[in-house]
Order: sequence, then structure tokens, then C-alpha cells
Amino acid sequence: MTDLPILEGPSHPPANGGAPGSLIVLLHGLGADGNDLLGLAPLLSPLVPDALFLSPNAPYPCDMSAIGRQWFSLQDREPQKMIQEVESSAPILDQYLTQKLAENNLTDDRMMLLGFSQGTMMALQVALRRPTPCAGVVGFSGLVVAKPDMAAEITAHPPVLLIHGQDDEVISFEALDAAMAVLKSLNVPVHGEGRPDLGHGIDERGIQLAAAFIHDRLGGEKRTEETPQQD
Repeated sequence: MTDLPILEGPSHPPANGGAPGSLIVLLHGLGADGNDLLGLAPLLSPLVPDALFLSPNAPYPCDMSAIGRQWFSLQDREPQKMIQEVESSAPILDQYLTQKLAENNLTDDRMMLLGFSQGTMMALQVALRRPTPCAGVVGFSGLVVAKPDMAAEITAHPPVLLIHGQDDEVISFEALDAAMAVLKSLNVPVHGEGRPDLGHGIDERGIQLAAAFIHDRLGGEKRTEETPQQD
């Protein structure tokens, strides 16, 4: 038995009414909960009709507000402290993903991670260290929590799409280029999109890009957007 916290949260069933043929795991940001991103499910579900959408609540109460949850504390943003924090929480998410894949008789190549802000940090931390690559990672308004010996830890190289508002007031837009540089140095295929006049959030164009990326990697009945080429 493990002493790690067990994640729970809302879900959205496959649009085709059948057993899940893929998983799309939505990872919310600091101070939110699983309901925050679940509104994306009805928008994406027609493109991947066999997908079960899971949106777990982060394991800890937010220590920067009276409501919401957090994957780890961000009160101290000194780089070494952030590394320690994200490494402490990563096994919790990793365990959850393994459990949900097993419950649905699926493998990593039928799973997509989509994160926002702190959820993006968690998605990248875990996806690159699983035994086999998932179908891909979509990260909105986040960053890579990097460290000097990171290359020795990387066991998977899933395709990554990063989308970031150019007017982000929480995580600087410069974090997009930094994240792309780190991922490219690790031989992770990555494409980045800056969104003009967007702060710390998700806009319609970002959803379109995410939908195309997910559709191409998990399959579906229709598509509305060309998938961006890897840089």
C-alpha cells in the first residue's frame, strides 16, 4: 500500500457512449480545482469521441487563498525550492495516471495530459519521466521546472504543445521560450504559440490549437484546425 494522497475529481464521459478508448487528463492551476478545466471537455469531446475526460483536484488546499487546491506550494519560488516541491508532488499524479490507465485497460499512448499554469508544470514533470510516452502534452501558461541534471531523468519524449499569453501577468511570456529551449535540449518535440493580447488564461485560438493537436494524436470524427508543425 502507498501513503500517497489519492486524487479524486470530476469527469466527463466519452461522447460515443461506449467504454473509454482514450484518456484526456485535465490539470488545473493554483487555487482552482478539477471543475476549472472540465468546461473544455464538451468542446474537445466531439473530436475524440471515445475519450474519457478526468479532471482531478490537486492534493493540497491552496496556501495562498481561502479556497481552491494546489499541486505544491508556490510561496517560495526560489528555483531549488520549486524543484523540491514539484518532485514531491509528482509521484501523486504519476500514481493517479497509472491507476486510471489500468482501470480503463489503456496504455500511455492513449492518454493526453492538458495542464494550465501549475498544472502545466505537473504535466511536464510527470510525462517526461513515465516509462513510456503518452500521446502528448498540452500546456497553457506554464513553465518547465528544470534542473542541471534533468537529462538523466528523462525516460519519455512525448510531443508537446505550449501556448502562452503574451501579456501574462502571472507567469512571464518569456517562460515559453525558456521551456521550449529546455525541451528541445532534451530531444522532446515541442511547438510553442504566443497569444497576443492574452494574459494568464486560455483563449479561443488556444483551444482550437489544443483541439487539433489532441485530435491528431488520439483520433476522432472531425477536425476544424490544422495541427501546428513541430519547431
